[in-house]
Amino acid sequence: MLDPVFVIHGVANRDPSGLTAAVAALQAASGIQMHPVYWGDLGAEDRHIAATLPRGGIPTDVLRDESGPPHSSAHDALAADLFAARPPLPGSLAQVERTLREHLAATPEDYDDGLRDSQFTPMDADRVAEYLTEAWDDTTWLQHSDDALLLTEIGRDLARALLDAMPEDETGYAELRGSGPTDAEGRLRSLVRRRLSDLDRVAGAAIQAAVGRINHTVRTRFGPGTTRFLGDVLVYQRHQAAIHARIRASIDAVDPELGRHPDRPVRVVAHSLGGVIAVDMATSTSPLWTEKLLTFGSQAAFFHVCDPRGGQLEPYASGQRVALPPSLASWTNLWEPLDVLAFAASTVFQLHDGSSPIDIPVSHAASTGLWTHSAYWDSREVAAAIGRAMCSDTTPAYPPPWADGIPSAQD
Repeated sequence: MLDPVFVIHGVANRDPSGLTAAVAALQAASGIQMHPVYWGDLGAEDRHIAATLPRGGIPTDVLRDESGPPHSSAHDALAADLFAARPPLPGSLAQVERTLREHLAATPEDYDDGLRDSQFTPMDADRVAEYLTEAWDDTTWLQHSDDALLLTEIGRDLARALLDAMPEDETGYAELRGSGPTDAEGRLRSLVRRRLSDLDRVAGAAIQAAVGRINHTVRTRFGPGTTRFLGDVLVYQRHQAAIHARIRASIDAVDPELGRHPDRPVRVVAHSLGGVIAVDMATSTSPLWTEKLLTFGSQAAFFHVCDPRGGQLEPYASGQRVALPPSLASWTNLWEPLDVLAFAASTVFQLHDGSSPIDIPVSHAASTGLWTHSAYWDSREVAAAIGRAMCSDTTPAYPPPWADGIPSAQD
């Protein structure tokens, strides 16, 4: 009879009965006997995380007319934060100018459904472009945008504002189109500057509204999971020995010989930080001998690249995968496309026999929403992968997508 597969949970698990139920469901779906390993009570204190989150949103009083009060300094502060390391994009002005020239040169029928009379005289596009260039450097948001649709609409709206500035039968209108007196040029320059400033504030308000919605969503929906993840990672770094001892004790309760010798290796399934724990234990100087490891939504490769884990592992060097010791014989790694806490293993590590850990993508189910880090537990695909990986006598036949070589940093 095979020994049970030990299941190590990941971050933010404070419910041992919930883990037992989840493992029982995986066991039923996979057909593999499993034993839950709970260490969550040694994790981070997460009851008061909400107290650390900033409250309130981005001020919305950034749109005003010329007679209104000055806009909030948060408008400039947010722009400075967003664009601190990003210089203005020269192509953005060119996009606006192209659209502006096209619409200034349009005939009345092309532009305004024939509402203008047949004496229409195109406005001096070169002069308008000159004034646009002068005012462009004073924009806060538009000069940093590379959104073609937004910039096209800005050019179109600016052209409409200039062409609609005065009714056709008012004498000053013709002066705005041509090379009239100096005061007409001044009015045209002022009109371009004012309209561009208005459009810049509109774009800024839209960006801030979008950022505010994203910020609210991240904090309310993704924030708790992310902060608990970080909390448990910090605690694990400080109390690694205690967590390893808890896992070792759980295995000893089944059989104290398991994992202590190459002839009695264990089989392990691990989620999230549990996968990091499993790899750390299997590659330590006193390893947990592991015959088969399956991780899902895990970060072992990411952590090792950022900060070498030690034990029997060498630091990662570009293009040179890290050799895993014989104490970690096989490794299947599952990742879900929208799980931002899931990382590849085969691009960083190499098994002792020269083969690669096996990275397998798990299909995204729309019903799981955007926070997918915990979705693996209920996935039939994950249960099936566990069954294949833990039952077979050899490594599952899932060739990695880069079987012809290690991808470069650009891949």
